[in-house]
Amino acid sequence: MGRLGLTLLLGAVVLAALLLISTIYGTTSIPLSDTVTAILLGTGLVEGEMSAMHRIVFDLRLPRALFAAVIGAGLGLVGVVLQTTTRNDLADPFLFGLSSGAAAGAVFVITVTGDILGFWTLPLAAFCGGLVASGIVLALVHGLRTSAPEKLILAGLAVSFLFSAITNYLIFAGDSRAAHSVIFWMLGGLGLARWETFPLVCAGLLLILSYSLYRNRWLDALLTGDLTAATLGVPVQGLRFSMFFASALATAVFVSVAGVIGFVGLMVPHIARGIAGPLHSQLLPTAALVGAALLTGSDILSRLLLAPQELPVGIVTTSIGSAFVFLLLFRTVRTRN
Repeated sequence: MGRLGLTLLLGAVVLAALLLISTIYGTTSIPLSDTVTAILLGTGLVEGEMSAMHRIVFDLRLPRALFAAVIGAGLGLVGVVLQTTTRNDLADPFLFGLSSGAAAGAVFVITVTGDILGFWTLPLAAFCGGLVASGIVLALVHGLRTSAPEKLILAGLAVSFLFSAITNYLIFAGDSRAAHSVIFWMLGGLGLARWETFPLVCAGLLLILSYSLYRNRWLDALLTGDLTAATLGVPVQGLRFSMFFASALATAVFVSVAGVIGFVGLMVPHIARGIAGPLHSQLLPTAALVGAALLTGSDILSRLLLAPQELPVGIVTTSIGSAFVFLLLFRTVRTRN
């Protein structure tokens, strides 16, 4: 086993430990023995009746921990794909209006329509908002008849500002009693984690992971530039559009159940490249593992920092992300000097 394999194995152990800590600790700590018993009872591996404590572990804390891992892995992969296809080290899902569109859809439901479809209303509205935003970005780029990375970024920024303005208008004009839930959702949170929606986030992760691994050699070719990639037989414009669309679908799924969680897609690719290098066959699995560990750890902090109150997890990731960007800028300046 090489150095990368040992590193990934250690990362998997760290992730497993974080998942266990996330399940044990919360407003009240639950003993490890009771946690294990709850998981065994919930999965049907042992016979018995589940107590209220067991229900808390299996129906609330365990799905929340798994949601954090899956969504973190997915956002990390989306960040890798977007940074490669746009050749911009600061690209992430929030730069292209994907999260802003999903946020606008969710806020529209919270402030205007209410839960007309029950539990699924908020996820569906956010998902549709993300798709609309991505569709507008792609339409703008297609209308310009170019797939140049800078045009894609500018279109994304324009759409992001547009949907942010719509969201702010809805908050201002809507029911003031819904403001708290709107703000908490816009800052990201895993309070909607339920077993019923777990297949949805797994589908989002599977989509971006499988497609990016399938096209990993084309992504490697993009690192050399559009002209070189084209001479190697890569359909640059088609690849950029298809990767953006897959990223949009996956991001819409993640934001629809967890809200706007910032900076994960920006930080993870840089950390993963430092571990695995630039080639995507190794970079993508590493980014998934790093993203899962990062968001799981951030969710633990969000529940423990102000316990028994719970911080939106987006505050934690944004705080870490801002420090990370400062460090990145400092290293860049020092390297140039």
